[in-house]
Amino acid sequence: MLKHVDAGVLSVAYLEAGAPGGSPVVLLHGFPYDVHAYDEVAPILASSGCRVLTPYLRGFGPTHFRSAQTPRSGQQAALGSDLLALVDALAIDRAVLAGYDWGGRAACIVAALWPQRVRGLVSAGNDGYNIQDIAGSINPQAPEYELRYWYQFYFHSERGRAGLARNRHALCKLLWRLWSPNWSFDDATYDRTAASFENPDFVDVVIHSYRHRYGLAPGDSSLEDIERRLADQPAIPVPTVALHGEANSVLPAGGSGRREARFSGAYRRQVIPVVGHNVPQEAPQKFAEAVLSLI
Repeated sequence: MLKHVDAGVLSVAYLEAGAPGGSPVVLLHGFPYDVHAYDEVAPILASSGCRVLTPYLRGFGPTHFRSAQTPRSGQQAALGSDLLALVDALAIDRAVLAGYDWGGRAACIVAALWPQRVRGLVSAGNDGYNIQDIAGSINPQAPEYELRYWYQFYFHSERGRAGLARNRHALCKLLWRLWSPNWSFDDATYDRTAASFENPDFVDVVIHSYRHRYGLAPGDSSLEDIERRLADQPAIPVPTVALHGEANSVLPAGGSGRREARFSGAYRRQVIPVVGHNVPQEAPQKFAEAVLSLI
């Protein structure tokens, strides 16, 4: 069921399934995806007694800013702040947080900075530590990794902004194909999600995200305290399952540096064969099992 709640600077649209009194689980999508990434995960969790909440992130679908004056920031602190505001607005004391890409980043931030609100973390993508090192972003990586991030560098230019605005559906569909080369999704599956990219703030939020993470755009001044805390690359103390698709072509298994040491709580890493970047939609049973292992 689609619901809405005012949470911080956003009116958040979210899907809810399962028993209202069940163990809360928040499922968080990435870019360029939306809540449909969890269409097969949520029913598994709901049938296991969980209260499942799947929000549209800022800039996606029917989620919208409550004020025209709020900066259309896509920085990591904004994503973490949005998630904290959502669980506050829904009066959830502790939840399992599960996500990938942007959503995994939001989950990691809340788990690191407000661990008392987190029962467990499922973070999909390499080693699971998804907090950006903005100060270190100036340091180039090996050429094969730089090549994989072409879309980020494209978004640094005004030509890239225009390209995203004009070709958002074709560009994002290309990313789906490149990042999950073994996933045979059909047009109907893609189109269900691509409707979320028509949000009027989508382009602004996306472009700001990929500029701010490289220090190329200023952040929202109201979030600077959170960014300062994240600059220390804080450890994540909650029980964590890190999932990684072996065929993730934007971030190969092993990545450019393993950071398991950033987890001070119980930690388990699982590589899933054949699966690419969009782990919950490509391997819903595996993703659901990871969540249930923390409940």
